[in-house]
Amino acid sequence: MTNSYWPRTGIGDIAMIERHVTFNIAPGKAKDFETLFKDAYCVAMAKQPGFVSVALLKEHDKEVYQMVIRFQSLETAAAWRDSADHRAFSLMIKVLYQESTVQVYEVIAET
Repeated sequence: MTNSYWPRTGIGDIAMIERHVTFNIAPGKAKDFETLFKDAYCVAMAKQPGFVSVALLKEHDKEVYQMVIRFQSLETAAAWRDSADHRAFSLMIKVLYQESTVQVYEVIAET
């Protein structure tokens, strides 16, 4: 059964996937990072089959950002990461941050 408390995709028993990517931005590059994300990265990602949502969060008073990405499954998330758009944007983003980390979650419940 699918409802707002159980975000299953309707494809067997596969749950939605949420990726949290944390970026420590290079000094002076925050606005460039935000602009690339808003004007290009999220636009391209939204066209990807299986895309659900993306948000960019900024830590208060720090140049640390977290990108929160949802896809319908591990497979659709992997397809985005393997896409030509993602490869191109990854090269552009890499010059804007000093380090990044990734955590992958299965969405179990939400309201």
